[in-house]
Amino acid sequence: MDEIDVLVVGAGPVGLTAAAELRRHGVDCRIVDRLATPQHYAKAVGVQPRTMEVWDAMGLVRAALDEAVPMRGQLLFVDGEPGPRVELALPPDIPYTFAALPQYTTERLLTEHLAGYGTHVERGTELLAVEQDGDGVRAVLAAPAGPQEVRARYAVGCDGAHSLVRKAAGLRFEGDAFPEHYMLGDVEVDWDLPAGYGIRATHHDGDGRVDDLLVCIPLPGRGRYRMSMMVPDELAGDGGAGSFGSGSGVSGSGASGRGVEHGLEGGAAPELRHIQAVLDRLSPRRPVHASALRWSSTFRISHRLVDRYCAGRLFLAGDAAHIHPPTGAQGMNTGIQDAFNLAWKLALAVRGIGADGLLDSYHAERHPVGEEVVGRTVRHARAGVPADAGDLDAILRREAQLLVGYPDSPLVEPAAGVAAPAPGERAPDCRGLERALANYPFRLFDLLRGPRHTLLFHVDAATPDEHVTTCAVAALSTAHGLLDVYAVLAPDAPAPRWRLPTARDAGGEFRDAYAARPGEAFLIRPDGYLAGRFHPPTPEGLATCLRRTFGIG
Repeated sequence: MDEIDVLVVGAGPVGLTAAAELRRHGVDCRIVDRLATPQHYAKAVGVQPRTMEVWDAMGLVRAALDEAVPMRGQLLFVDGEPGPRVELALPPDIPYTFAALPQYTTERLLTEHLAGYGTHVERGTELLAVEQDGDGVRAVLAAPAGPQEVRARYAVGCDGAHSLVRKAAGLRFEGDAFPEHYMLGDVEVDWDLPAGYGIRATHHDGDGRVDDLLVCIPLPGRGRYRMSMMVPDELAGDGGAGSFGSGSGVSGSGASGRGVEHGLEGGAAPELRHIQAVLDRLSPRRPVHASALRWSSTFRISHRLVDRYCAGRLFLAGDAAHIHPPTGAQGMNTGIQDAFNLAWKLALAVRGIGADGLLDSYHAERHPVGEEVVGRTVRHARAGVPADAGDLDAILRREAQLLVGYPDSPLVEPAAGVAAPAPGERAPDCRGLERALANYPFRLFDLLRGPRHTLLFHVDAATPDEHVTTCAVAALSTAHGLLDVYAVLAPDAPAPRWRLPTARDAGGEFRDAYAARPGEAFLIRPDGYLAGRFHPPTPEGLATCLRRTFGIG
């Protein structure tokens, strides 16, 4: 029987992220997917700025920037008349913008990234059964070479809406389905609408209800879009019970009563003429000609949320834990961040140095995120985004997933009344840091890319050298050495006498972004969230915060 640290089930974007992050953190893992070959469908397309930050930390962002196209905004048309233009413009403190990237490209980039760690997806390998005991997980696999048994310390189910891992864990997946039936198509059109903008055109019946719909998301290529529309009557019958893959995050539906109705369906696929008919009715530019149909499908939408993200040694991420309408391109991005949150915690548990309850923090932190995303996307799918939804900057940051935070996490040091960013919030980037041996400016994110916690001391001319050293030594000891420590020097601070890596905040951008006070310390987790801020820092205070994550070992 093969023995490994972690078994990852499902090789969609979420499972690939989990496996790649586990390997980056030094964990031995296997990743299996029942599909013999990857799918080539542009399913999940939108990539949020926060996901770009995750890929930056992983070392993947350059490849993504080479392949993606900007998502600049959305053009709205209602009953043939143009509505307001939505501009997806974020302020310059955010390092990345909204992007569009076909899911098959995302999966290819993650697969290549994972291969760089010497780990390859075991395709054509299906999970048949999984059970756990106090010491680990036993999984039965159907592989091309025959049945296999695997013993793992943990298993992560990234196996979609019909997750076998979730069922084995005995977890509930409650929710409902939307009655509407839709179709998707990947096509090219010859209109002159501005590149980089999504298109949403709706038509209302006499009672004010939407009775026709066209949503177009730009893809790489000239005039290429992934289009979604209401399905025509001739395709609205039973779509078949086919499932489009355990790992892809799209688990096909069947008719009612055969499980969760969510995702791409089997059965008759839409033809180019079906898409052209909708364009003839709703396109904001006419005549318009659709061509080069790469793939198409019908699909249904459900909204469900698992009651717990983990049970013992079994964990869930992505569609295995939450499904919802595609409004706002939240699903894949939320799943990727599930995996990013979980991997570093599993790595500490595998090493035997995680604190008691560390793995429970995965559910404590990510379940409220899934609950909010499911609720918001359902509201927006049913009623649209209200015109008076509030401050536009806050709306865009929320859609970009930059406002996701864990203020109530058991790993976060309570700090009432502190300035933003508060403990539990995303650690923002800043520019203009100078380092002694580099003739170019650094970003703060350049210092945070390692797979460990990072401790930053904001040092000015009055900060005692000896105290910083004492605090750093105590923090390093508590974190078992898995901690990067930097002194961020104020513009007028002298070079320190101690041997500690430094970066000078020449323009005060770090001070402004963090509302940093002289001598204050900031502890940042491997997933880019602030675990605590300390003013003044003390060895005891830092050690207490770190013991929320690190055990004695």
